[in-house]
Amino acid sequence: MGDLKAHWETVYKTKTPNQVSWTQEKPINSLNLIESCKLSKEAKIIDIGGGDSNLVDYLLEQGYSDITVLDISKEALERAKTRLGDKAIQVKWIESNILDFHPTEQYDLWHDRAVFHFLKEGETRQYTDLVAKAINGDLVIATFSKQGPLKCSGLDIIQYNTEDLEVIFKNSFSIQESFYEDHITPFNTTQNFVYCHFKKNK
Repeated sequence: MGDLKAHWETVYKTKTPNQVSWTQEKPINSLNLIESCKLSKEAKIIDIGGGDSNLVDYLLEQGYSDITVLDISKEALERAKTRLGDKAIQVKWIESNILDFHPTEQYDLWHDRAVFHFLKEGETRQYTDLVAKAINGDLVIATFSKQGPLKCSGLDIIQYNTEDLEVIFKNSFSIQESFYEDHITPFNTTQNFVYCHFKKNK
C-alpha cells in the first residue's frame, strides 16, 4: 500500500492535468447521472479517487453542500484545494486508500470514475462490501471498458462491461442506467469507459 501511495504522490507532483489521461474539463456524464438521481442539495455525496478532478467544482456550483472527496494522494487533494481557494472549506477532504477507508457516515451518492478498475480481483469483494454498508442511495461508477486500455499511469487495470458490473454489485444494488463513452484524453487519444448508475436495494 505504501508503494501505491508513493506512486500516486509522484504522479501528482510531476504531472499537470494536461499530462494525465483522465482529465476532463467538465465531467458531463457524471454530472448528468448525478442529476438523474434527483438528490436534495443537502445530500451526502462522496467522490472516490477524486484527486484534483473538476467534479467537485461543478457540484459546489450547483449548490450541493455536503461533499466529500477521497483520494490516496495528499498532493492531489492539495491541488484541488488550491484550485478551489476559499470554497475548499466547504468540502470534506479524506486522504486514504479506498481499502483502508472506514466511513463514519452513510452517503446518498457514491461516485467513482477513478479507482474501481485498479482493484485486483480479491480487492473487489472488499470494495463491494464497503459500498453496501456506506451507501443508502445511489452508486455511480465508471471504469475502463473491454475496449479500453489495459494500463493506466503505468499500473495494470481490469476491464469491465455493464454485465460484469451488474453481477458484481447485484447483491445490494439494482442497475438503473448504463452507457459507454469514448473519453478523449488531453493528448488526443481515446479511452473507452463504461458508466453505470445503481440504486441501493431496499
